Amino acid sequence: MTGGADRNLDSAVTEKPAPAAAPRSGPHGVQVVTTGADHTFALDEEALSKLLLAEDVRDRAVVVLSVAGAFRKGKSFLLDFFLRYMHHKYGSGGGGEWLGEEDEPLVGFSWRGGSERDTTGILMWSEIFKATLDDGEKVAIILLDTQGAFDSESTVRDCATVFALSTMLSSVQIYNLSQNIQEDDLQHLQLFTEYGRLALEDSGRTPFQRLQFLVRDWSFPYEAPYGADGGHTILQRRLKVSDKQHPELQSLRKHIAACFEEVACFLMPHPGLKVATNPHFDGRLSDIEGEFKRSLQQLVPMLLAPRNLVAKRINGQPVRAKDLLHYFRCYMTIYKGNDLPEPKSMLVATAEANNLTAVAEARDVYTALMEEVCGGARPYLQHQLLHAEHQRARDKALLAFHAKRKMGGDDFSRTYRDQLALDLEEHYQQFRAHNESKNIFKAARTPSVFCALALVLYVASGVLGLLALYPLANLCNLAMGLALLTLLLWAYIRYSGEMRELGVTIDDIANFIWDNLMKPVYQSCLEKGMEQAAAAAAERALPTTPTVNGKHKAL
Repeated sequence: MTGGADRNLDSAVTEKPAPAAAPRSGPHGVQVVTTGADHTFALDEEALSKLLLAEDVRDRAVVVLSVAGAFRKGKSFLLDFFLRYMHHKYGSGGGGEWLGEEDEPLVGFSWRGGSERDTTGILMWSEIFKATLDDGEKVAIILLDTQGAFDSESTVRDCATVFALSTMLSSVQIYNLSQNIQEDDLQHLQLFTEYGRLALEDSGRTPFQRLQFLVRDWSFPYEAPYGADGGHTILQRRLKVSDKQHPELQSLRKHIAACFEEVACFLMPHPGLKVATNPHFDGRLSDIEGEFKRSLQQLVPMLLAPRNLVAKRINGQPVRAKDLLHYFRCYMTIYKGNDLPEPKSMLVATAEANNLTAVAEARDVYTALMEEVCGGARPYLQHQLLHAEHQRARDKALLAFHAKRKMGGDDFSRTYRDQLALDLEEHYQQFRAHNESKNIFKAARTPSVFCALALVLYVASGVLGLLALYPLANLCNLAMGLALLTLLLWAYIRYSGEMRELGVTIDDIANFIWDNLMKPVYQSCLEKGMEQAAAAAAERALPTTPTVNGKHKAL
């Protein structure tokens, strides 16, 4: 009876809905993974990109804290206290106690009391906080709220998918439980323990950072006190391996310990009857039991204080905000089907995202090096020098790709290396075209060609007229007029931006005339001039004998 009553009380400690209205301009929860009526999940890539690719965030390592567990157990309610701490510690929260005033309503992620679910899919808080770890690493702190499991509208696969995405993407996974840690709670980690075993075999590194069990409404403080110490006691009992257990249970417990760098537990008391029974409860501290508030003051800094932040790492490498976008994409691809993916598929998806981040990093190296020599503000660079700079930048980019630790082995990574090489060649062609556009002589080629052509035709017309070859002279005059009209049309196209295809055709004609007519003549005249100059210089350099009969005689 007592347990049932506690569960009814507990169901009220959760989330207050934001009104379904126009998009909010202030910080709010952004749904990055949405749910469909046919129990499918979709990634809102535009919304996610806007958050993760912001200039002040994209290159920072990420600390991803996610809360997952059964529905109506206070996940969003808890996250809003996290937000209060974040604003106080890393934002502009000012002085005073981070918990806030006693009569201050709780705002942030949508939450409400009652027995029906509120959160669906996965939400990311739109305000990404920035901090610096003790080792000097600059990080971006991301909070994720997840759809509650085991409600009347979700299938078992839906629940497992959300839990899996949350665990795979987070550096701190808070496993929100009610009253106790039960065997079925541990069974939900089976998928990750098998994935972790494969990841350990592939890379030799622990795949996940921290698993934080959070037991809400702990009713047995006489067995284990509230807080981290009591949680440690209970966790040791639940994860203890004994010979009396079934081999499958022993294996699960061993793998949980092996898959996470840290596994911890925290016991939370019930927040009080006012919270559970008042339909107008809005999160004011004055309505919450003091023991619950004291537990919050221990729990939240334990997870979010600068010295306790845990950066997301995959294969031992820090994950940057822009890298996290690749992992979201790859994981959503394998979770789109009607069945849960095999652990091996999860490993392949992680390896794919891992290699894609290496490709993106190498591409950034190449782009930065090329921007230094031929970027927008740099002058025109001779083609041979540009090609040499391209080869240097390409070699450094490929070196950066090989230097980054990757999953999947050499054969798996070779595909991405080849794709990187093709991407770099495409980038080079773009840089080359941009560089050529700075060549003032090439830009002036079309008007120069048609002006020179008109001048030659004018002279030819005059000469033919003197020779009384009037039909040919008229033909030259006609061609000269066409050349001048073409030049005027080209000038109009360049000025107005209209008929761009015709402008490209005129440029092609000018290039053809230059390459096949004017350039060969120009080079031939230049070579003859150089030969004559060399001959004259050689003749002047010949030594001579003294004069004989008034004449010099060559030796």
